[in-house]
Amino acid sequence: MNTLRGPSLFRDRDFSLLLSGQLISAIGNQAQSMALPLLVLALTGSATQAGFVLGLSTLSYLVFGLIAGALVDRWDRKATMIWCELGQTVLTAGVAVALWLNKLTVPQLYATAVLAGILTTLFQVANTAALPNVVGPRQLSAALGYSQSAASAVSVIGAPLAGALYAAGRTVPFAVNAVSFAMSAASLRLMRAQFQLDRQDTRTTARLTTEIREGLGWLWHQPVIRFLTLVSAADKVRYGAGYLLIITLAQQVGASSVWIGVIFSGGAVGAMVGALVSDRVTRRFPLGRIAVVMLWLEALMFPLYALAPNPLLLAAVAAAESLVAPVYAVAMTTHQLAITPDELRGRATSAVSTLTTGALSIGTLAGGALITALGAKPLVWLCGAWLLALALLTTANRAVRQAPPVGAIPQQKATSSAETADVAS
Repeated sequence: MNTLRGPSLFRDRDFSLLLSGQLISAIGNQAQSMALPLLVLALTGSATQAGFVLGLSTLSYLVFGLIAGALVDRWDRKATMIWCELGQTVLTAGVAVALWLNKLTVPQLYATAVLAGILTTLFQVANTAALPNVVGPRQLSAALGYSQSAASAVSVIGAPLAGALYAAGRTVPFAVNAVSFAMSAASLRLMRAQFQLDRQDTRTTARLTTEIREGLGWLWHQPVIRFLTLVSAADKVRYGAGYLLIITLAQQVGASSVWIGVIFSGGAVGAMVGALVSDRVTRRFPLGRIAVVMLWLEALMFPLYALAPNPLLLAAVAAAESLVAPVYAVAMTTHQLAITPDELRGRATSAVSTLTTGALSIGTLAGGALITALGAKPLVWLCGAWLLALALLTTANRAVRQAPPVGAIPQQKATSSAETADVAS
């Protein structure tokens, strides 16, 4: 496994720029995501419209995700990411200006949500597809772990920060987010790494539908990724229902709104710790073993939500249960990116994300109805049984059990500033 090790990622100028830009942008997004529903409620008084505006970004991914993957494989990934961030800057600044002039309308918020969802989809697909070329194969799992850890850290500190910004003025979160997008674009512009391999045959005249089918066909013929993607989608259904389920359970044991925030902060802390150790685990253990252990741990821990008698223990369960998911996510994504040819990475990434995002949406939509029909604690046991079935199916799958460690996977050749520095030294 030591063949995977290279110079520290934090000595890699390009990765430092990429991560810092994303971290700043994530803080801005966190501020806006809290301010947006409050703003819609203030304008309309309708919780339905507030939920609809929030759901438009997910809908954009479901509708546009596969197309985004094909476009990312066609276009220059670095330029695409920069233009996406600049577009987000304009959209978000437009909301801030309209709000400052008292001319903001709900249709503008709808249009902003849709366009921002499309740009976010393009950016995320391009970012994931480009990462192996930015950091090199030896540091891919570490880069994914740091990115997930940074996202979890934002989740921990983001909610109180977002509340403070909104309290300072309704325009402030949107102005801050516009600045964060501009800073992210600037950090990308300063990067020197190649975001994709040189291609002699770009085939830009091919139909998008043909290229999408090509990506889906390649993905379907990868038995490990195909099976684990379907398992991840099934797990996302449970995860989507779990958000409202945990809130309901917390209210049943007398948790205040502050304690509910603490519970989810506990989950974010667990996810951050899991992300920090994910690189070491991914290097040491095969993907199949990680997947099997992760699912069994989730199946055993999730029912503890129904047994927790107070908010503090709910927070402890959330932290423990959230610890294992980032490890699996990093291992799975590292494996997927390692075996995917560079010219197909956008399409493969978007296909996996579209399926899991759709499953998450289904779970979120079904969660409220299931809680009403079954009750919160019975739904916890049902979700636990669902996870147990997924663990059994994954354990029985021979292809998954035999999936090799990351170090045994043939890697795509990519140029990164980290590897260049290693050779020069």
